Amino acid sequence: MKVLIADDEIEIREVLRAVFEANKFEVLEYSDGEAALSNALLKKPDLIILDVMMPRISGWEACRELKKNEQTKNIPVIILTAKSRDIDELMTAEAGADLYIKKPFDPKDILEKAKALMAKGG
Repeated sequence: MKVLIADDEIEIREVLRAVFEANKFEVLEYSDGEAALSNALLKKPDLIILDVMMPRISGWEACRELKKNEQTKNIPVIILTAKSRDIDELMTAEAGADLYIKKPFDPKDILEKAKALMAKGG
């Protein structure tokens, strides 16, 4: 199984990488939305985790593009954000994300939710 993690905070990527690699996932890591989007199209991960606030393209924009594309529309997307206003949750839903998780988060909780999303196919 392959997970793509995009967050401009290296600490977040390191924590998520450690949890997913410990559970036998191949991890693809990017620090901006543009790299995440182009590599998701190329490498077809089984799950995508996107931070909202990233350089170049936001997590919401990347998610919208992924969900519009025939090749990636069925890949489950988890949006991570430090924002917690109702409008942020609404924008996440409108972008087509499968799950919205607020920072700070429990990495093991994300792993369990990720496995559940992949098991049901998004």
